[in-house]
Formats: sequence, C-alpha cells, structure tokens
Amino acid sequence: MRVGLTLYGSLDERSGGFRYDRKLVEGLRAAGDTVEVVELQWRAYPRGLLDNASPSLRDRLRVDVDVMLQDELAHPSLVLANRGLPYPIVSVVHHLRASEPRRLSPLYRAVERRYLATVDGVVCNSGATRDAVAALGVDPDETVVAPPAGDRFDPAIDGDAVAARAASLGEIGEESGAGDGASVADPAPAPLRVAFVGNVEPRKGLDTLVEGVSRADAAVDLTVVGRPVDESHVADVRRLVGERGLGDRVRFAGRLSDDALADVLRESHVLAVPSRYEGFGIVYLEGMSFGLPAIASRAGGANETVTDGETGVLVDPDDPAAVARALDEFAADPDRTAEMGRAARRRYERHPGWTESTGRVRRLLADVADAGDGVDAIDTEVAT
Repeated sequence: MRVGLTLYGSLDERSGGFRYDRKLVEGLRAAGDTVEVVELQWRAYPRGLLDNASPSLRDRLRVDVDVMLQDELAHPSLVLANRGLPYPIVSVVHHLRASEPRRLSPLYRAVERRYLATVDGVVCNSGATRDAVAALGVDPDETVVAPPAGDRFDPAIDGDAVAARAASLGEIGEESGAGDGASVADPAPAPLRVAFVGNVEPRKGLDTLVEGVSRADAAVDLTVVGRPVDESHVADVRRLVGERGLGDRVRFAGRLSDDALADVLRESHVLAVPSRYEGFGIVYLEGMSFGLPAIASRAGGANETVTDGETGVLVDPDDPAAVARALDEFAADPDRTAEMGRAARRRYERHPGWTESTGRVRRLLADVADAGDGVDAIDTEVAT
C-alpha cells in the first residue's frame, strides 16, 4: 500500500504520541508499504482552524496515496480541509482534546465530532479512547484498538532485582552529622523514591502529586522528569514545592536522555503520574518494564494497564489525599511493594508488541483503501 501520515510537528519528537506514530511508520515500511509523511506546523487552536481556508495547506495534503493516516492532534487544521481530499482517511487518536477537563471542552467536542465525520476509520490506543470516539458518533465497527508497546527500554529486570530494590525501603540510612560532632540518634529509614515522567503541564497532575507528597507521613523523594510545556504551570508547581517545604525532597531533572531516564527508573520504587486524563498512558507500561508499580489516574485508559491493588494504585483526578495514602502504603510495606512490582513486570511482558499492533492497523488500512477503490469505481461508472 501507499500510505500517508499527516501530523503536527516532527516525527522525531520524543513524547509518547510521536513515538507511537514513528513506530507505526517503521512497522508499515517493514511490512513493505511506502509511507509519505506530511509534517504540518504546530498551531494554536484558533490558528489551526484558520488553516482550513489555506490553499497552500490543501496543496500540501494532495499527495498520491491509497490511504492517509492523520494524527488526530492535528484536527484543527484538517476539520474542513479533509472534505476535498482525494483519498480515504484513517485517524490515529491518542486521546481526544474534548476528553480533557478544559474550560473549552464543549467547543473541542463540537469540532472533533465534525472532524471525525470526515474520516473513514479510526485507530485507537485503548478501549477508553474507542469509547470516547464512539460517543462522538463514530461507528465502533470502523475502529481498531492498537495499543502502544512499552518496550522503549526493555531492561533485564527479574523478580529478585525488584525485591531487592523494595527491600531498601526498610534500610536505615547512615547517621548524619548534627553539628559539633553530634549525630542523629535515630536515623530515618531510606525514603520512598518516586519518579514522575511526562510533560510538565496541567493535564499530567504534577501539582496533585506534589501536594500528595507534602501530605504523606512517609519520607518521599520525588524526581520530576519531563519537558516544561506550560511555563505558568511549572511556576505554580515550583511555588507549591516551596510553600510546602519540599525543596530538599523534589528534584526537577528536566528532559533526560533515554539512558539517564532509565537510570532514574531503575533506582525508583514507584512511578507516579496522577494525570487528570490519559488516553492510554504509555509511561505506566514503560515503568512496569522496570518492575515499578504505578500511581495512576482512573480517568481515561490507564486502568487498562494499571490494575488497582495488583500492579499499582488508581486514584481519582485532583485527589492528593489518595496520592498520599498510596505513597504511605508503598513506603510502609516493602513486601507488598515488591509483589506489586513483580506483577507490574509480568503485565509488561504479556502486553502486545509493535508487530501485533501494526498488524491490526494494516488490516484496517487495507479495508479502508479497498472500500475507497470500490467507491471510485462506482463514481467512474456513473460518470461514464
């Protein structure tokens, strides 16, 4: 097949959605398909809607393919432009903007409903995403669920390594100096080491996590790994860290290389990303590859990976008290933390790989392309 992929930005971006698109392209090419990538400029929402009146955009989109994949995040620039394109379209939905708790969600819902009416099929990364798409009028028979693999690192972690890491929670640290040669009489147990991984923006719930750390009875060291996307939110979180007296407990590491991020995950006890919404949440699966139980949100598709009480803990969005309870439970019971870590690793090992997910997408693309050929043939007969 001759396949296209239209998306905002560059296919080389490092976030989970871009990795999904990139692995999909690699899989299609490995299967013998040609893939032409159309990279559009990132747009603010209103500016993206104005793109639909641009003749130059329509010219860029008129490529010679049998079927076009579109990353749904680019829908503002495509909602009207799609109607004049000469090929069938399959949208890749990581999560709908309308699913996020935003002030303008009704507007996003209306625009996304109209955009989805222009496509011939939808690739969803989770069952929750498929349900959200169906709620906007898409026939479930025109969708396929193709979850991302979590094999970004695929470390060699066994049950013994997971147990040894959890056992460090019960270890007593070295006595620290208290001035004038004195020492602390009762040094505290080693802290619970928690990793947050994700773009630093309101949806990811870092503010909820920091507040949960401040309310926990246990000592918690939090490492924040991720690109600061919303500078105002970053400033709010840093201010919260200061107000709660957590300056020596929260470290902002910024964006890290894969090797450096792997080191953080390997040394952590828990991955905590209590998002306000996740279409899938590939980060939870990547943490599970290291045997890390997760603290994740009930909102969206995280519960398809994180089983509450087995591979992690699910909390409601904006519930720092629940986050604090989860942190205290992990810190207080190393054996339970180890068992959940082993279960998390087993969950990772049985998750579908990219080959299986790409195969599901290819079958949908072939069906849509074949149906499009049939429509073209009918149109030709009518015209003659």
